[in-house]
Amino acid sequence: MATTSHNKPSLFPLLSLLCFISIFLLLSLSKRASLSSPKTHRSATVFPPKPDGSLSPLSATCDFSEGSWIYDPNPRSTRYTSSCKEIFKGWNCIRNNKTNGFEISNWRWKPKHCDLPSFDPLKFLQSHRNTNIGFVGDSLNRNMFVSLFCMLKSVTGELKKWRPAGADRGFTFSQYNLTIAYHRTNLLARYGRWSANAKGGELESLGFKEGYRVDVDIPDSSWAKASSFHDILILNTGHWWWAPSKFDPVKSPMLFFEGGRPILPPIPPATGLDRVLNNMVNFVEKTKRPGGIIIFRTQSPRHFEGGDWDQGGTCQRLQPLLPGKVEEFFSVGNNGTNVEVRLVNQHLYNSLKSRSAFHVLDITRMSEYRADAHPAAAGGKNHDDCMHWCLPGLTDTWNDLFVATLHTIKAL
Repeated sequence: MATTSHNKPSLFPLLSLLCFISIFLLLSLSKRASLSSPKTHRSATVFPPKPDGSLSPLSATCDFSEGSWIYDPNPRSTRYTSSCKEIFKGWNCIRNNKTNGFEISNWRWKPKHCDLPSFDPLKFLQSHRNTNIGFVGDSLNRNMFVSLFCMLKSVTGELKKWRPAGADRGFTFSQYNLTIAYHRTNLLARYGRWSANAKGGELESLGFKEGYRVDVDIPDSSWAKASSFHDILILNTGHWWWAPSKFDPVKSPMLFFEGGRPILPPIPPATGLDRVLNNMVNFVEKTKRPGGIIIFRTQSPRHFEGGDWDQGGTCQRLQPLLPGKVEEFFSVGNNGTNVEVRLVNQHLYNSLKSRSAFHVLDITRMSEYRADAHPAAAGGKNHDDCMHWCLPGLTDTWNDLFVATLHTIKAL
């Protein structure tokens, strides 16, 4: 028996190895999860989690936000040309002779575990007859609206201009009775100049002399009727909330009101954003059309290097960023020039986490790489435009994702 026991191999080394592998895998999963935590940015899924915390099977199998940009010297098709008249002059990088103006659209987004189909404008028109689509938000949503318009215009010339439900711009493609419109609103909520009353008041007693009044519970009039008019609504907000050049915290601060009275003690812009998002989300849920699809687009990243827009910041890169550089640009821990993108997304996800009526269009992760796709010095301003996007360009891919999102929603 002693001899047999001596020759039998010990299980201790094998068990030790298995334990080590298990611990390594757990640590790796933990690290991966921390990189996609909502505290920095959300690893985009088409939909937010369900109330019970689980994900839709479809969104779980195809995460469009995780992937890479692949250069294609021979793009599958020309979506539209720089001759599309709706392109804002400062965004027309080809006509403005930006060095890489033609190459911007040669980069194709490839998700890790699936394909993102290229937008088919004719098929979209045919499948969305008698549909009203509204974009509500700042100029970055106009960037996306113009991209959609130009792609649709490339296959049909039968259209008429009109501005439905208070829109800033709008078009109907007559043959299909498809309307798309853009409603400009910087904060979603109503706001305007505020000056101290000579007779005094609650804010005056605290020393405020002027600023901007923001009514957190009242939607801006430009889109107040949009949710009841449009069958599909795409909203965004964010850039103006971190704009000290407009809302100087000392000279012209945001002063928040609710129910017609100032919120006291005064709250900072970040808290005001939370109040506005919660109120506007409630408003849309109550007023949306029966069967209407409500989408909230995540924050579009800026790519200023060497300082902010008014501090000599530039964006002269000609190729997408590498993953490591993306983290340098946008990590909340670094608190860099462009950190607003992930800060805004934190507020957005918190406001939508239990809202089953909303779908999330997460364009942030794929866009963070594209430091090459802004107008930069070709934007015609006295500083580099590292906020908006060249057209044709990145927002065409946003619309690819928008169409894929619609298909997924309808398949549920």
